[in-house]
Amino acid sequence: MAYPFINVWAVLVGTIAIWVLGALWYSPVLFGKIWQKEVEFKEEGIKKANMAMVFGLSFLVMLFMVWALNFVINSHKPEEVSILKGLHYGAFTGFFFSMMTMGINYLYQRRSVTLWLIDGFYMVIGLGIAGMILGAWR
Repeated sequence: MAYPFINVWAVLVGTIAIWVLGALWYSPVLFGKIWQKEVEFKEEGIKKANMAMVFGLSFLVMLFMVWALNFVINSHKPEEVSILKGLHYGAFTGFFFSMMTMGINYLYQRRSVTLWLIDGFYMVIGLGIAGMILGAWR
C-alpha cells in the first residue's frame, strides 16, 4: 500500500487550529458555561484537575485525528485536493464519525442533547477547519 503525502506542517497547524477552536468553544465566550452545567463540573473540581495533562493529551489525540484526516484527503490525486474538498472531508468525518459516535455513547450514558450538540459540532467545525488547512496546504 502506498501511503499518501503527509505535510507535517499542515497537520501540525490543523491540530493547533482545532485546539484553539476548542479553547474558544469551551470558554465562557461561547459554550463554556452551558457545557460545564451539562457535564456537572463545579469550579472547585476544575481547579483541582491537572489541566496541563488534559490539554497535552487532548492535543495529542487531535494530532492523531488530523494525521488520519490527512490520509483521507490526500489519498486522492493531487489535482483533486483543494480547500473545499478538505472542508468537505473534514466536516463529513466530523459529523458522520465523531458526532454520531458521541451520539451513541451519550444515549447510553443518558447525556443531554445539548451536550451532544456542543461536543459534536465542535468536532464537525474543528475537523472542517483542519481539512481546509490540509486541502489548501499541499
